[in-house]
Amino acid sequence: MSAGHAGGTTVERALAAALYAQTDAGLDTGASLLAADPSCDTELALRGHDLITQAWERGWQPADVIRMVRRELAEPHVRLAGELVRVQLGRYAQVPPRWREQVDALAEPEPSGRAEDRFTRATTVLELYRLLLRLPAIEPVGPVPGATVHAPPPHGEPKALTRIRALLVKAERTEFPDEAEALSAKAQELMALHSIDEAVLAAGGRSADGPGACRIGVDAPYETSKAILLDAVASANHCRAVWNGELGFSTVVGFEPDLEAVELLYTSLLVQGTAAMTRAEAAQRAGGRKRTKTFRQSFLLAYAHRLGDLLAATARQVEESAERADDSLLPVLATRAVAVADRADEMFPRTVRARVRGATDAAGWQDGTAAADRAHRTPSRGALPPTS
Repeated sequence: MSAGHAGGTTVERALAAALYAQTDAGLDTGASLLAADPSCDTELALRGHDLITQAWERGWQPADVIRMVRRELAEPHVRLAGELVRVQLGRYAQVPPRWREQVDALAEPEPSGRAEDRFTRATTVLELYRLLLRLPAIEPVGPVPGATVHAPPPHGEPKALTRIRALLVKAERTEFPDEAEALSAKAQELMALHSIDEAVLAAGGRSADGPGACRIGVDAPYETSKAILLDAVASANHCRAVWNGELGFSTVVGFEPDLEAVELLYTSLLVQGTAAMTRAEAAQRAGGRKRTKTFRQSFLLAYAHRLGDLLAATARQVEESAERADDSLLPVLATRAVAVADRADEMFPRTVRARVRGATDAAGWQDGTAAADRAHRTPSRGALPPTS
């Protein structure tokens, strides 16, 4: 325990000066107190673990915390937050699968090339703690660490998702647009069929799980267009997306297999769209254009809107073909759709529609629409389930 003085321990006085003040003036005071008292380090670390635990209780998950720290602070704060998350989650016997995946995705901290003085370190700690303290309560999207998981997931992922993941990786890496089209289209087809298979298995009693939820980061710049793209992908995969622009993420509600598909497809289409935008912008600039910001905004907005139409059409085609082959499928899909809608309404009883600023660049809109067409091709009927 650090030395006690009037007003409490060194840590208590430092936190009172830095965390609860309305200005940044208290940061230097708090950092100076901590830097001068090496005996307070253990207590200071424990306060960090308490703040992380409070974040879990307010609905935040590891990826959410790291994303917010990266958005608001700097890389030293991100490394420190990652250390706190790892240590804190290591204390639990049971960690939800999504939490484990998020922690595994954190980069291991790299050793610093130079020694960091105590004042600088203390400032970083206090800035991080202040951010953690001010995190608002958000909608929980799953169990917290330590909670009993009644139906642990099977080892490994389904073969369909493994194939989808591989196809999308190839689509992102290829330099040939025609090949990317074919790979993305095949991945989308497999997603739709995988969703139907899972719905049939669940209706047959293989699973009693209801809809869940996950959060997906929607980062600046052009976050409105990205949120529209994510909404389109979610809708096509039987999910609902609710965007929180202030905190930089969308919450996607749906059944677990569909949530996994949404994460995969959105990430891949965003990568492909960004690459296509960069190529189109380079061509515009080569022709003497300089208004790149409006071009990018219009490009991504058109890309998101066009893909939304194409994905919805493909989803309908796959489902209609499957329903003709098995007329018992329609009530199964309808029941799941109602369950997702009810869960989304329960989590977000008060939502508003965001106003979207229209595209102002004709060339950007045209190129974005063309890029969406290239990223999507309606699967041929020969690849769909046989009709009756």
